[in-house]
Amino acid sequence: MRVLNHLFEKNREWADGIKQQDPEFFTRLSRQQAPEYLWIGCADSRVPANQIVDLMPGELFVHRNVANVVVHTDFNCLSVLQFAVEKLKVKHIMVVGHYGCGGVAAALKDEGFGLINNWLRHVQDVRDRYADALARLPNENDQIDRLCELNVVEQVNHVCQNTIVRDAWARGQNLSVHGWIYDVGDGLLRDLGLCVTGNDERDSIYSSAVEELIARPVRTSRTRQS
Repeated sequence: MRVLNHLFEKNREWADGIKQQDPEFFTRLSRQQAPEYLWIGCADSRVPANQIVDLMPGELFVHRNVANVVVHTDFNCLSVLQFAVEKLKVKHIMVVGHYGCGGVAAALKDEGFGLINNWLRHVQDVRDRYADALARLPNENDQIDRLCELNVVEQVNHVCQNTIVRDAWARGQNLSVHGWIYDVGDGLLRDLGLCVTGNDERDSIYSSAVEELIARPVRTSRTRQS
């Protein structure tokens, strides 16, 4: 099939539905974007950023990659981050992982998928840093869940270490960095208990978040996804 007609039809229905509710919506949207939020999340198809937080186009700036990783040498991510912070002047950056992340599971189990293994090495660095804490958990599913959480905390720290964010704070820009995790099993976001708003508090908030996360039990009541 060379033309995906059903997707074009869905697009027309979606656009018509919005215009029925707000005839001037797309006219306003075409003139500017002024989101307050940058979402750094996983590329997983089950984690659609705008829908999860019920925001319309133009309200959420988004960067996604496998396992929501923030790497200091990833110019794709850095370009998004710089544009969001310096041009769009977003007020909040949310690093959002999700339970049952296939990339995190592959990193934990050291599964071989070729090229992507080089990318997942960043998650394996997190795995290795907290190997003792992960080993104390009773089963592999709990280890995957905990590594999903720890990976979010580490990537929040990477965002805060970045010169783009540090410079924004140094010049007094109002900017907060949050760590959240999404449960595909119930559709709910959970705050992992860290929100960094300045250079002076990064280390203490990061350390506290890691300690509290490792100390508490992994949730067992939610539906697990793989």
